[in-house]
Amino acid sequence: MATDTKTTLLNSAERAARRRGFDGFSYADLAADVGITKASIHHHFASKAALAVALMQRYYSDLETACGEIDLDHATGAARLSALIKRYRGALEGGQSLCLCVSFSTSTENLSADTIAEMNRFRTMMTEWLARVFSLGQGDGTILHVADPAAEAAATLPLLEGAQLAARVAQDPQRFEAAVQILSKRLVQ
Repeated sequence: MATDTKTTLLNSAERAARRRGFDGFSYADLAADVGITKASIHHHFASKAALAVALMQRYYSDLETACGEIDLDHATGAARLSALIKRYRGALEGGQSLCLCVSFSTSTENLSADTIAEMNRFRTMMTEWLARVFSLGQGDGTILHVADPAAEAAATLPLLEGAQLAARVAQDPQRFEAAVQILSKRLVQ
């Protein structure tokens, strides 16, 4: 099935943003990558701010779906948390890339209020999902030492994001592993 131009633009912009950040690509870069004119991009996204909002909305939807699939595929809290850690690890692409929200976080001074609102909406959704995972892990005994699932969730998302940043800066995935090790050791598989 052929991908439409708008989706192709979103895919190109996401790849660029994840590797170079929001400030690291332009409409000229996207036009060259996709093979269209800059004016054609403006037909789909009037501004880079509108493109960023669309990227975050799509990212929210993708991760919401991924978390639902994790819930269906994994019965225990530990297995669900392991699956999310694996997803964040995979997004590093060997230390060359970041998750979109993490990448955008490095450029907040240049993001629109709408984009920041979408980022906050994403983080709220992820934190709420993580709280349910920690609650499950507390109840089924597969995540050790859970005293407060909401507090655990509030700390875990920044841990995963920070671990990605450390690995990206060093271009060394082992930095990610070192950062999440303390969390991973609490999982009973």
